[in-house]
Amino acid sequence: MRDAYHEELDSIGEGLVEMARLVGSAIGRATTAILDADLKLAEHVIAGDEKVDDLQRDLEARAIALLARQQPVATDLRIVVTSLRMSADLERSGDLAQHVAKLARLRFPETAVPRDLHATILEMGQLAQRLMAKAAEVIITKDVDLALQLEQDDDAMDLLHRTLFQHLMDDRWKHGIETAVDVTLLGRYYERFADHAVSVAKRVVYLVTGEHADEIAPAAPVEGA
Repeated sequence: MRDAYHEELDSIGEGLVEMARLVGSAIGRATTAILDADLKLAEHVIAGDEKVDDLQRDLEARAIALLARQQPVATDLRIVVTSLRMSADLERSGDLAQHVAKLARLRFPETAVPRDLHATILEMGQLAQRLMAKAAEVIITKDVDLALQLEQDDDAMDLLHRTLFQHLMDDRWKHGIETAVDVTLLGRYYERFADHAVSVAKRVVYLVTGEHADEIAPAAPVEGA
């Protein structure tokens, strides 16, 4: 009975990894769709979010069933509750990727992103995808040091977000109000996506240590590494 219980706990972790990989792929494809005005790809991303939602609902149902059947205590209870919270972060990440794709669909056949901001949006999309890939790795490895690094990596996203606003506030902005709104929304979507990846990593820290990530200092980098 206990073996089956721990197998179910492991399967919940595998479900979280699958969700992370799906939403990471979604944000990458949504970025391509928004920059290339690729309607077909945007539609694939929008439709694909249903799979993420289904996974989240299935994971939630299994976690609640475990709570009801096994009444876990201490560490096992922390795993179940933290997994539920991570699944919510990942589901919201999928929604944000879908928002990017829906904006691509809304502006088709035009692109929502001015040519002079393509590089910045591309970098934000690639960074968002890398952050979520790292979050998936953290779920698998339970590596606390790697988890703590994500918050530092997120600083790069915050910098890119500020760069967008600098363009919007520049007196030389010539793309109009509608495009300014689109760019503002995109910046927010990518920033929030990154925040959810960081949140997932922080929850793994809590799962492993029982301490909140903000209370733990990341390990110093190895000299020469």
